[in-house]
Amino acid sequence: MSDRPVHALDLHVDPDAPEPPYVQLREEVRRRVADGALTPGTRLPPVRTLATELGLAANTVARAYRELEQLGVIETRGRAGSFVSGDEVGRAAREAAQEYADRVRALGVAPAEAVELVRRALG
Repeated sequence: MSDRPVHALDLHVDPDAPEPPYVQLREEVRRRVADGALTPGTRLPPVRTLATELGLAANTVARAYRELEQLGVIETRGRAGSFVSGDEVGRAAREAAQEYADRVRALGVAPAEAVELVRRALG
Protein backbone atom coordinates (compact mmCIF):
# COMPACT_ATOMS: atom_id res chain seq x y z
CA MET A 1 0.00 0.00 0.00
CA SER A 2 1.23 3.44 -0.87
CA ASP A 3 0.51 6.50 1.22
CA ARG A 4 2.06 8.60 -1.54
CA PRO A 5 -0.49 11.10 -2.86
CA VAL A 6 -1.16 11.22 -6.59
CA HIS A 7 -0.63 14.68 -7.99
CA ALA A 8 -2.32 16.41 -10.92
CA LEU A 9 0.72 15.72 -13.11
CA ASP A 10 -0.55 12.14 -13.21
CA LEU A 11 -4.16 13.13 -14.00
CA HIS A 12 -5.37 15.12 -16.98
CA VAL A 13 -8.58 16.98 -17.80
CA ASP A 14 -9.09 18.43 -21.29
CA PRO A 15 -11.10 21.67 -21.13
CA ASP A 16 -12.01 21.25 -24.83
CA ALA A 17 -13.35 17.71 -24.51
CA PRO A 18 -17.11 17.16 -24.90
CA GLU A 19 -17.32 15.32 -21.56
CA PRO A 20 -17.67 17.43 -18.40
CA PRO A 21 -14.48 17.70 -16.33
CA TYR A 22 -15.88 15.61 -13.47
CA VAL A 23 -16.60 12.75 -15.91
CA GLN A 24 -13.10 13.01 -17.37
CA LEU A 25 -11.53 12.94 -13.92
CA ARG A 26 -13.73 10.06 -12.74
CA GLU A 27 -12.92 7.98 -15.82
CA GLU A 28 -9.20 8.82 -15.69
CA VAL A 29 -9.01 7.54 -12.11
CA ARG A 30 -11.06 4.44 -13.02
CA ARG A 31 -8.73 3.67 -15.95
CA ARG A 32 -5.64 4.08 -13.82
CA VAL A 33 -7.05 1.79 -11.13
CA ALA A 34 -8.08 -0.80 -13.74
CA ASP A 35 -4.65 -0.82 -15.38
CA GLY A 36 -2.84 -0.99 -12.04
CA ALA A 37 -1.26 2.47 -12.21
CA LEU A 38 -3.19 3.37 -9.04
CA THR A 39 -3.01 0.52 -6.57
CA PRO A 40 -5.19 -0.20 -3.53
CA GLY A 41 -4.21 2.06 -0.65
CA THR A 42 -2.87 4.89 -2.81
CA ARG A 43 -3.94 8.18 -1.25
CA LEU A 44 -5.49 10.70 -3.62
CA PRO A 45 -4.88 14.41 -3.15
CA PRO A 46 -7.43 16.39 -1.15
CA VAL A 47 -10.28 17.82 -3.23
CA ARG A 48 -9.12 21.43 -2.95
CA THR A 49 -5.51 20.56 -3.75
CA LEU A 50 -6.42 18.59 -6.87
CA ALA A 51 -8.91 21.25 -7.96
CA THR A 52 -6.24 23.93 -7.72
CA GLU A 53 -3.64 21.83 -9.53
CA LEU A 54 -6.06 20.97 -12.36
CA GLY A 55 -7.62 24.44 -12.54
CA LEU A 56 -11.06 23.10 -11.66
CA ALA A 57 -13.71 24.12 -9.16
CA ALA A 58 -13.56 22.19 -5.89
CA ASN A 59 -17.18 21.06 -6.45
CA THR A 60 -16.13 19.45 -9.75
CA VAL A 61 -13.44 17.33 -8.08
CA ALA A 62 -15.75 16.59 -5.13
CA ARG A 63 -18.40 15.26 -7.53
CA ALA A 64 -15.86 13.01 -9.27
CA TYR A 65 -14.67 11.70 -5.88
CA ARG A 66 -18.29 11.09 -4.74
CA GLU A 67 -19.07 9.14 -7.87
CA LEU A 68 -15.84 7.16 -7.56
CA GLU A 69 -16.76 6.33 -3.99
CA GLN A 70 -20.27 5.22 -5.03
CA LEU A 71 -18.65 2.94 -7.62
CA GLY A 72 -16.32 1.50 -4.99
CA VAL A 73 -13.19 2.74 -6.76
CA ILE A 74 -12.13 4.90 -3.82
CA GLU A 75 -13.01 5.15 -0.16
CA THR A 76 -12.95 8.24 2.01
CA ARG A 77 -11.55 7.86 5.51
CA GLY A 78 -12.60 11.16 7.04
CA ARG A 79 -9.70 13.48 7.73
CA ALA A 80 -7.21 10.82 6.57
CA GLY A 81 -8.32 11.44 2.99
CA SER A 82 -9.46 9.45 -0.03
CA PHE A 83 -7.76 6.19 -0.99
CA VAL A 84 -7.96 3.74 -3.86
CA SER A 85 -10.13 0.87 -2.68
CA GLY A 86 -8.88 -2.69 -2.66
CA ASP A 87 -12.34 -4.20 -3.00
CA GLU A 88 -12.25 -5.32 -6.64
CA VAL A 89 -15.11 -7.84 -6.37
CA GLY A 90 -17.29 -5.42 -4.42
CA ARG A 91 -16.62 -2.66 -6.90
CA ALA A 92 -17.47 -4.87 -9.87
CA ALA A 93 -20.69 -5.99 -8.15
CA ARG A 94 -21.69 -2.39 -7.38
CA GLU A 95 -21.03 -1.40 -11.01
CA ALA A 96 -23.15 -4.30 -12.26
CA ALA A 97 -25.93 -3.38 -9.84
CA GLN A 98 -25.84 0.25 -10.98
CA GLU A 99 -25.95 -0.78 -14.64
CA TYR A 100 -28.93 -3.05 -13.91
CA ALA A 101 -30.71 -0.32 -11.96
CA ASP A 102 -30.16 2.16 -14.78
CA ARG A 103 -31.43 -0.33 -17.36
CA VAL A 104 -34.61 -1.36 -15.52
CA ARG A 105 -35.34 2.29 -14.68
CA ALA A 106 -35.06 3.13 -18.40
CA LEU A 107 -37.43 0.25 -19.17
CA GLY A 108 -39.95 1.59 -16.67
CA VAL A 109 -39.76 -1.43 -14.36
CA ALA A 110 -40.87 -0.70 -10.79
CA PRO A 111 -38.14 -1.09 -8.12
CA ALA A 112 -39.96 -3.90 -6.30
CA GLU A 113 -40.40 -5.83 -9.54
CA ALA A 114 -36.71 -5.28 -10.46
CA VAL A 115 -35.62 -6.66 -7.09
CA GLU A 116 -37.90 -9.68 -7.51
CA LEU A 117 -36.39 -10.35 -10.92
CA VAL A 118 -32.93 -10.39 -9.34
CA ARG A 119 -34.09 -12.74 -6.56
CA ARG A 120 -35.44 -15.17 -9.14
CA ALA A 121 -32.29 -14.95 -11.23
CA LEU A 122 -30.09 -15.67 -8.22
CA GLY A 123 -32.42 -18.37 -6.82
